[in-house]
Amino acid sequence: MPWVILLLVVVATLGGVVIWLNRALSRAHRDAEALRERVQQLEADLGAALRPPPPTSITEKAFRRMFRTASTLREQGIAGLMASSIEELQAWASTERQDILNMADPEGRVTLMFSDIEDSTPLNERLGDDAWVRVLSAHDSLVRARVDQYRGQVVKTAGDGFMVAFRDAEAACRAARGIQKDLRRTLDPRLRSVRVRIGVHTGEVISRDGDYFGRNVAIAARVGDLADGGEVLVTDAVAEALDDDAQVTLEEVGEVELKGLPGEYRIWRVLISRHDTRAAERSAEERSDGE
Repeated sequence: MPWVILLLVVVATLGGVVIWLNRALSRAHRDAEALRERVQQLEADLGAALRPPPPTSITEKAFRRMFRTASTLREQGIAGLMASSIEELQAWASTERQDILNMADPEGRVTLMFSDIEDSTPLNERLGDDAWVRVLSAHDSLVRARVDQYRGQVVKTAGDGFMVAFRDAEAACRAARGIQKDLRRTLDPRLRSVRVRIGVHTGEVISRDGDYFGRNVAIAARVGDLADGGEVLVTDAVAEALDDDAQVTLEEVGEVELKGLPGEYRIWRVLISRHDTRAAERSAEERSDGE
């Protein structure tokens, strides 16, 4: 019998050790995930800090234009420079000689983000006007903090909606992803019932009096309308504008029609968390195995 008791003691001890190891591994995994997210945040902050601000004067705009011209001449020669100049003149004429866009990339494109609160009217009705105003204030602060972090420019607001311009597609996607992460993790009771839908599109636009107009503005707005609360949808133009090393993961949604616009548009979903990314990767692997 003593050997039975000894065996039970050994089994119980081993069981305790296994439980302790599992808990230790779980804590280590959580710590590693937190560390990775912290590193990603630091990289994003560094990228935002290093991203050049919009030109603030005509002189600065002229210098940047001169450097782009010199780069074109070096890379493409006289023929490339002439072709580029002709295209710029055509664009200048088509926009009725409007000011050069502060937020445009070297190709003259702007990445626009549209966001609004899903089902805002019923939410306002349920909360009451006083509480709704406080919700809007908290939501406004959260969105603007991410826009500022990624050097975006709030073009205009309307109630719970934002129209924001970014110089590059990755900054817009990261800002949108950050907004959704902040809303998922918020401890602010005023924001717990808020679900924001976001759409992003990249293209040439017309600038006038600090506002943006044109077909690409309409596309960005329609993509925002297409999104569900908690979702970030982007167009194929955004996907193509992202660098190969961009810290953004996309999942293809498919071809869709956008209200009031002819043709179909390929739409992508920005994956918000590591869980979303892993789930998408597993789904892609399963589809590949099935084929």
